[in-house]
Amino acid sequence: MRPGGRLCAGLGGVVLVAVAAVSGCQETGGPRPDVEDSGITIRYETPAGSDRDDAAFLRRRKVVEEAASAVAALVEVDQRISVGVVSCDGEGSSYDPELTHVEICYDEVSETRELFRRAEPERAEPQRADDNVVAVMRETLFHETAHALVDTLELRVHGREEDFADQFAALMLLRRSVTGEQQLLAAAEAWYLSDVTNEDVDDEPDEHSSDGRRAVNHRCYVYGAAPGRHRDLVSPDALPAERAKGCGTEWNAVRASWMTALAPHLRKG
Repeated sequence: MRPGGRLCAGLGGVVLVAVAAVSGCQETGGPRPDVEDSGITIRYETPAGSDRDDAAFLRRRKVVEEAASAVAALVEVDQRISVGVVSCDGEGSSYDPELTHVEICYDEVSETRELFRRAEPERAEPQRADDNVVAVMRETLFHETAHALVDTLELRVHGREEDFADQFAALMLLRRSVTGEQQLLAAAEAWYLSDVTNEDVDDEPDEHSSDGRRAVNHRCYVYGAAPGRHRDLVSPDALPAERAKGCGTEWNAVRASWMTALAPHLRKG
């Protein structure tokens, strides 16, 4: 599970480079016409042998293409954004601000599936596991894309950029209403599981919120956006009642901060 971040290990692989209009998707073998109108260029690198199934899964489910299309439908950028999907050998997704470069990792598909499988072995039916993977990979892509947008559009950041990027992921998922709510909750569950199963203790200062806090933040945004559908989230283990009371206001502020920042760049029509 990725910590997320500007130069960070993570869950997904993308290479984001600023570009102007976006033109299709490319892999080693040439163009992929199914995303010609997405506004973002995508490149699939040849996967390591152990990542072939994960690469096939991402392509089959069009996880990267659909997330990229969602961003392109919302925002116009003056520079091109390219996305690369690669084998990371456990390093996780990352964003390099000097190169405006993001990587999304094939191997995080297996890592995410295993994270959920260990937590709920009795509920690890294939469709549920696949849906959880798609949700987490979409959240990763949106998070890393946020860093690229901050750089290429010179956006004003509200608070810490890592938290701001998480909030963009929430914004993009919650734009899909009920489906997006379920996906953001799956991503929150992944952060929670990463927090409770992580045995590595890192005392180094970090610009990211803890995995546990990120889980609660995402649940708060879901609850704030649609409290009537998610009353069951309010519990000491998921979303403390005191936090839940302010989630409506909190989510409105999060959404407003991103939409205000993006206002000059929103796609017309």
